[in-house]
Amino acid sequence: MEPAEVEFLAEKELVTIVPNFSLDRIHLIGGDLGPFNPGLPVEVPVWLAINLKQRQKCRLIPPEWMDVGKLEEIRDQERKEDTFTPMPSPYYMELTKLLLNYASDNIPRADEIRTLVKDTWDTRMAKLRLSADSFVRQQEAHAKLDNLTLMEINTTGTFLTQALDHMYKLRTNLQPGEGSHSQEF
Repeated sequence: MEPAEVEFLAEKELVTIVPNFSLDRIHLIGGDLGPFNPGLPVEVPVWLAINLKQRQKCRLIPPEWMDVGKLEEIRDQERKEDTFTPMPSPYYMELTKLLLNYASDNIPRADEIRTLVKDTWDTRMAKLRLSADSFVRQQEAHAKLDNLTLMEINTTGTFLTQALDHMYKLRTNLQPGEGSHSQEF
């Protein structure tokens, strides 16, 4: 899966906006949205929130977890634990990128949030590299990937599957085959 595909999935996540227009409920394949009334918060998918924000039709309210204090706690917890800790959203990295790119004026302390999410990402990627290295060195056959997000798995998935494929080939080449016999001349 490409990173753009993961971002596409993230755009289906719901966020809260405060519209500055009136519109009755709209009926979409994915479900009904609205009604939209000026000043009244409503939940919409990220893709619609970005579209409305670009057209200056709403103000975006950041997700509850997109707060400097909460992100500092998450980052510190991630650094403290040996295992992966649960993230506030399965698409925390993608949502941060999208919301800060298109609605940073609606997100208090946006630069600090960007840095905290990047620090958390870097910590998790370092853990993932160490886990993958340990996995390969110990010649394990399976791994438990608890609390990883789709983008994190996607980032290392190709490397890990290729490493496992090479390990398999090496193991099968080192073991004498059942049907192989030496040729005598």
